Amino acid sequence: MSALARNTIYAELLAKTAPKVIRNEAENQYYIETLYALEQKPNPRREEKELADLLTVLIENFEEAHYSLPRSTPIQALEFLMAERGLKQKDLVSIFGARSTVSQVMSGRRELTKGHISRLSAFFHVSPDIFF
Repeated sequence: MSALARNTIYAELLAKTAPKVIRNEAENQYYIETLYALEQKPNPRREEKELADLLTVLIENFEEAHYSLPRSTPIQALEFLMAERGLKQKDLVSIFGARSTVSQVMSGRRELTKGHISRLSAFFHVSPDIFF
């Protein structure tokens, strides 16, 4: 297929969908439904994949601006992970080396070290980034 034909097909898809910066929830929902329909096609054409990529960027941009969660502190992240697994401070002694160290970290009197972060991320199977 020639580049001109591809451009024509893509232009037709764009005209039908009319993608633009998403400004409200109704537009976001419309693009989500359009993207879902494109992703359900068994053998999408290159132009449909291109449109799907564009819609994904627009949806992510809107949702990041409107639904992003506030950043938690490292201790809040650790408290969440512990609560999620029903753990107590004493369960983390092997990671921190001493019960007093766990207590100091949890109370904010001591910072997490790189070693703590490395062991915590391995223990909880999460990215170390959540502790920064």
